[in-house]
Amino acid sequence: MRTLELLAPAKNLACGLAAIEHGADAVYIGADRFGARAAAGNSVDDIAHLCDYAHRFGARVYVTVNTIIYEDELSATQQLITELARIGVDALLVQDMATLAMHRVALQQVGYAPALHASTQMDNRTVEKVAWLRSLGFSRAVLARELSVEEIRAIHEANPDVELEVFVHGALCVSYSGQCYASQYCFNRSANRGACAQVCRMQYDLVDATGKTVVNNRYLLSLKDLCLIDHLEELADAGASSFKIEGRLKDVDYVKNVVAAYSEQLNKVVSHHPDRYRRASWGRVAYAFTPNLAKTFNRGYTTYFLHGRQPDIASMDTPKALGEFVGHVKELRRDSFNVAGTAAFANGDGLCFINKDHELEGFRVNRVVGNRLYPLRMPQNLQPGMALYRNNDEAFTKAMQGNTASRKLTVDQYFATTPDGFSLTMTLTVDDGEAIKATASVAFAHQVAKNPQHDNIIKQLSRLGNTVYESGQVTIADEAAQLFVPSSVLGELRREAVKSMDEAVADWWTNSQRKANAMVEQPSDEPAKTWAPEYRQYPYLYNIANHAAEAFYAQHGLDHTDPALEVRKPQRAVVMQCRYCIRYNLGFCVKHGGRKPTWKEPLTLRMGDGRRFEVEFRCNECQMNLYPKD
Repeated sequence: MRTLELLAPAKNLACGLAAIEHGADAVYIGADRFGARAAAGNSVDDIAHLCDYAHRFGARVYVTVNTIIYEDELSATQQLITELARIGVDALLVQDMATLAMHRVALQQVGYAPALHASTQMDNRTVEKVAWLRSLGFSRAVLARELSVEEIRAIHEANPDVELEVFVHGALCVSYSGQCYASQYCFNRSANRGACAQVCRMQYDLVDATGKTVVNNRYLLSLKDLCLIDHLEELADAGASSFKIEGRLKDVDYVKNVVAAYSEQLNKVVSHHPDRYRRASWGRVAYAFTPNLAKTFNRGYTTYFLHGRQPDIASMDTPKALGEFVGHVKELRRDSFNVAGTAAFANGDGLCFINKDHELEGFRVNRVVGNRLYPLRMPQNLQPGMALYRNNDEAFTKAMQGNTASRKLTVDQYFATTPDGFSLTMTLTVDDGEAIKATASVAFAHQVAKNPQHDNIIKQLSRLGNTVYESGQVTIADEAAQLFVPSSVLGELRREAVKSMDEAVADWWTNSQRKANAMVEQPSDEPAKTWAPEYRQYPYLYNIANHAAEAFYAQHGLDHTDPALEVRKPQRAVVMQCRYCIRYNLGFCVKHGGRKPTWKEPLTLRMGDGRRFEVEFRCNECQMNLYPKD
């Protein structure tokens, strides 16, 4: 039996609470510093609140401390990690190797330390890298988005005791994570510091060695969004245990919709294989809306490299959200047009289209009469036959407001007598059938009932609507069924039992987590047996930005280091390493059946402000690299 975890993003506390409520088994959230999304920081108090709520459902909270750390930040990072250990977060996602020593300090000071998860910023893409991380005490590796299902399977089979976290939904970086320096190089904004300027979402000309423009003014590095909702079972069978939704900058409606969609799909996987898989948390979720991934922000969807190299994974016309396809323009008038299709529209809908110059244009619908739409302003470049997309669905947006889901824990109840009154025992079944029990009692003189009490006892004890619990089976002891019990006494007993159950769940979680933590191998001071990937050609790729990280790598066999590119810019640097390939995507990869290129290489990507990148195709590795051209 393996647990399957749906891992959701949280920009803030509200998003985190919504994610748990809508079916997430875990949430990842940034603290107020040192997270790889600088714009998504949260106080330790808010994270503690999220932990308390999540742990009620057996759900976990992971905190991102996954930036590289500068020398003058070491003390503050240690303080943060210790604070996070003290409030009981379940894991830390880290990139900088200086955090391993900090993790040991937190354990010594608090008596508990969260599990260590190797962030995807650590460039986790090989069997050897994951084995090395395991030897250092990491319980989980967040794999590179570029891996195929067979590569994931190979990593799992070689490292069966390491949890593998895979991205299943959201935005894609064109470069391997942690190995992209284009933003830092061009704008002094480090992706490894959570301040990416999204160079990959900008327009480029593609110019060959003769100066000829091959492609003009397109988003040549912008990828579609990942969507693997139909492949969760395949990924689970390959060894993935955590399914990660990208989006720590997304709003609460995005979190609600995407989490609900994936939670329902993961439940289907579990129901198909109840002897093989179970969900990692508890509780039944009821939704007040129908999840629909086409309704929230997306650039069009792709399965990326799940089944090997695929065409049409880029979004070259726009880096913005297209939304769902809703039909084609049928006929134009001066102030309106007809749509050929089956979609229903509403006043306020936002529509868009790609014009003949490959540019995205959007407009707002002011009035709807059947399939005839009256825009607020008629788009000048709209033409018959053009495909239309809806990137703002007014009806769906309204449906997402307010309470859209309810997550409940089912408790069985046993009502009985005590020598001086009555007792109520609640039982919550959790991991592997283990039971959490809580009992409350109330003093009330025993009096033989004149009328049957059974139905009223059931009715009163089942009134759990304003709590996180719902009533399962209610059993009444024979002697208790014969006695008179006022509804007010039953209500008091129910409230006290709920309070006791809250405390019992919290205690159980704390004890369970500390027991699990004690079984996890802590990071060792001894050098690991298996070395990490070789970056000897470009040693700044180790992202070493402080003396503690430098000492760590020296201890583990690295005899030559360079500071991180953020600390010292090298003379020549590879600023992107991509499995995505422009040559392939344009149909000119002979190795994969494409046409022979008509240009002379090397190619250059030229930004609108004149900045340039040289493009290198390493066909033996099936990889594309970018180098800045000054």
